[in-house]
Amino acid sequence: MTTDAPWLIAGLGNPGPWFRLTRHNAGFLTVDRLAERHGARFRRRGIGAVVAEIEVDGRRVLLAKPQWFINLSGRPVAALLRRYGVPVEHLVVVQDDLDFAYGTGKLKRGGGPGGHNGVRSVGEVLGTRDFVRLRFGIGRPPKGQSVGDYVLKKFSDEELAAMPAVSDRCADALETLVRLGLNRAQDALNVSA
Repeated sequence: MTTDAPWLIAGLGNPGPWFRLTRHNAGFLTVDRLAERHGARFRRRGIGAVVAEIEVDGRRVLLAKPQWFINLSGRPVAALLRRYGVPVEHLVVVQDDLDFAYGTGKLKRGGGPGGHNGVRSVGEVLGTRDFVRLRFGIGRPPKGQSVGDYVLKKFSDEELAAMPAVSDRCADALETLVRLGLNRAQDALNVSA
């Protein structure tokens, strides 16, 4: 793998306006924030995703939002890796995560999907789990609410008010990952807000 290989940061979510501010779309919201910071626009590609391109310290970084439903994210992500010549070591999947409180995040390479069907799909289609994941904490559902209902529910007003700061921390960590590597990015992100 050459150091000048491009990066792919794929935010997971569900397409369409109804899902836009739901907890399951935390991945989309994070790559949206990164694109916004760099003045980049998403454009539809014929590979099941919308893609924006940015540069981080001279390194080419593709931001993607697969346009298949979240549980089928693997095929569009694999197609993007092939089309742009991105090695799996330069793939970052941004996902929502029930195991972390809202406002917290964690970066890690590899590991199981932890019940996240979008991450499971990416691992199955690629035949490896050796990619980086940014786990965006959304917290657990309140007692009596199913996980399915909770992840498809819109963020609360309080969560939306905090979203710019949380998204900026995640975007900072992603830029640090590209510039300085996983360990430095983990040091910056793997703490509570």
